[in-house]
Amino acid sequence: MTESGRNPRFDDDLIGLDPDDPEAQAFARHLDRMQRCEPGFTVEGTLHNVEEFAASSSRVGGLRWWIAATVVVLLVLGVIVASWDIVVRALEWLAE
Repeated sequence: MTESGRNPRFDDDLIGLDPDDPEAQAFARHLDRMQRCEPGFTVEGTLHNVEEFAASSSRVGGLRWWIAATVVVLLVLGVIVASWDIVVRALEWLAE
């Protein structure tokens, strides 16, 4: 995005489309997300990917939203179970 708020994609990739059209703006943002190249194996990259997942899941509705919510709940549940297992094993090891 430039200082004026206009995406430079309308000058390069989306020539001929109305830059004030909400659908064209959404498509330009989609292209920006799809062509973003950044390392996903760093902490910052991972957090950014989680942010993108959260933002995209809040844009959808209906069944897709419920699937995204289910994935998040399963991930959190998995972290809780794994953490509990680590704590229990550590306490057993310390009790010996």
